[in-house]
Amino acid sequence: MKGSAIRSVSALFAAASLFGAASATLDPVIIKGSKFFYKTNGTQFFIKGVAYQEGVGAAGTSSGSSSTATYSDPLANEAACTRDVPLLQALGANVIRTYAIDPTADHSACMKLLDTAGIYVISDLGQPNLSINRENPEWNLDLYDRYTSVIDSLAKYSNVIGFFAGNEVTNNASYTPASAFVKASIRDTKAYIKAKGYTAGVGYAADDDATTRAHVAAYFNCGDVADTIDFWGYNIYSWCDPSNYVTSGYQNHTETFASYNVPVFFAEYGCNEGTASGSGSRDFSEVAALYGTDMSKVFSGGIVYEYFQEVNDYGLVTLTGNTVSKLKDYDNFSTKIHAVSPSSVNSASYSPTNTAGEACPTVNDQWKVAATGLPPTPNAAVCNCMTSSLKCVAKPNLPLDDLAKLFNTVCGLSASACSGFVADTASGAYGAYLGCSDHDKLSNAFNAYYLEQNSKADACDFGGSASVVASPTPASSCESIIASATNAAPAGTSTGGSGSGTDTSSDKSAANSVHMFGGWGIAAWMTAVVVSVAGLVVLARAPESQKPESKVSDSFADDEPAEPTDDEIEDDDDDIAVPSSDNRVLQYRGDDGAVVGWGRSGDERRAVVVRIRGLRRKLDDYPARTRKSESNVEST
Repeated sequence: MKGSAIRSVSALFAAASLFGAASATLDPVIIKGSKFFYKTNGTQFFIKGVAYQEGVGAAGTSSGSSSTATYSDPLANEAACTRDVPLLQALGANVIRTYAIDPTADHSACMKLLDTAGIYVISDLGQPNLSINRENPEWNLDLYDRYTSVIDSLAKYSNVIGFFAGNEVTNNASYTPASAFVKASIRDTKAYIKAKGYTAGVGYAADDDATTRAHVAAYFNCGDVADTIDFWGYNIYSWCDPSNYVTSGYQNHTETFASYNVPVFFAEYGCNEGTASGSGSRDFSEVAALYGTDMSKVFSGGIVYEYFQEVNDYGLVTLTGNTVSKLKDYDNFSTKIHAVSPSSVNSASYSPTNTAGEACPTVNDQWKVAATGLPPTPNAAVCNCMTSSLKCVAKPNLPLDDLAKLFNTVCGLSASACSGFVADTASGAYGAYLGCSDHDKLSNAFNAYYLEQNSKADACDFGGSASVVASPTPASSCESIIASATNAAPAGTSTGGSGSGTDTSSDKSAANSVHMFGGWGIAAWMTAVVVSVAGLVVLARAPESQKPESKVSDSFADDEPAEPTDDEIEDDDDDIAVPSSDNRVLQYRGDDGAVVGWGRSGDERRAVVVRIRGLRRKLDDYPARTRKSESNVEST
């Protein structure tokens, strides 16, 4: 813990009387060009913010989904707001950033306290259990409902500036496909805000990863304005004392974003390394630079990380029970932020010169997202119409473990059966039913396979997990709804590159760009498909005409199949290659040491055909034995 508690502020409950009277509504903050302004008087607005939420983790690590993580909504705790808002106001803050709020909770008391103190809010749309996961990205009905519910709960307050649709989701080159799903969420939340008559903006908070930051910044600000960010947040911790404007990289960042056409600010900052490590306090010397002459022309301020002291040691205050004590970091930051006087311009005299968006990045080894094509808008009507028209459907309430096996079975039998929810980010191809539930997707795949097999009775069984619908009865409106959805689904391009530069994409780079689950990717989907299913590794082999003969069990009994024989090994240079997302696979070996399969730790079975060192082994639901090693597998 840095510094020491120098003053208890439990007595500040008395300050609640300052907020007893009805407050005047804060003047909304609006966007014009690359700057924020107060709506009424046109004064330029600079963010002097603080991250305000307990338990959000180490700086900048709030992307992904966990089934067990919990959170406490900081805007629904009136007692805490009554305690903390006076301290935030005295600190010099005019913005707080929250990372996860409960859209069903009452936020009126805290929002009123913040309003009276002159403090605005920028909130993330996700929460630990429901956000776009960088490893298994989706944009589905559950996420859409979550994001729009947060918007409805906060956008009605005039002191809400906007929302972050993602936080550091793409934080290295292997996670670039996830950006397509975040951009789809930006498109849809912006459209929702417009339709509801709200005025809040939607942005993205990026990390400072050297391999992705330029591509990410360009991608979220390129293409159709309806799909792009309203503001850009940058989580940056490169100024570690002792440092300066040049050494920290701040000068380079200022030059980089000088031509950006939307507001840019630090969504998190405040390095605690260098002289600030251990028991040392941060002196926040970067504050003078951030709000100084050079940077204030480009950056609209920043949000320091963070108010509460956590194990990561970034706090400005400590909380013991319900008593808050200031740390030395609090006073150091307060002194620096009160001293700034950034150069500003009035909106009436400001004519933006940066009017064009960025050029979309080209698909290559470091970027796996096409310039055009996004996952479809999740639409319950589309999913309902699709399932109501099927002749073969998945039975309800299937266990999660069975879902994984069933997807692998049906997509293994027929790649085309799973094309309704394919996601190829490098080409920009997305299935019309990508946003539907896993159960609906499985039904769609079962039905497609059933029809491919000419409606044979045994083609709609899958170990008793599917059933035939004698007379599907979709609503009369469903025909047009389905036609609209399928016609709108992006078919993708052969290159996925930007028209603004040389296309450097290749088959090799594209092979790592298809939607990945648990780290697995697959080559171009006409050869092998990876489909979008939450948390599941779903691989589909080639279409029937290209598929080698191999029986796939329709049973999921725990009995171990017989070990493959020598007759099942064939020399064949035309077999299907199955690369992983980084062109490696985990090999599984039998008792004799021969490779018998591949998969992830925890995978029970795989019914696949793979080529390893030129040999093909047909695997009939063969169980994984020992995870021996990670080895290269030749890809084509």
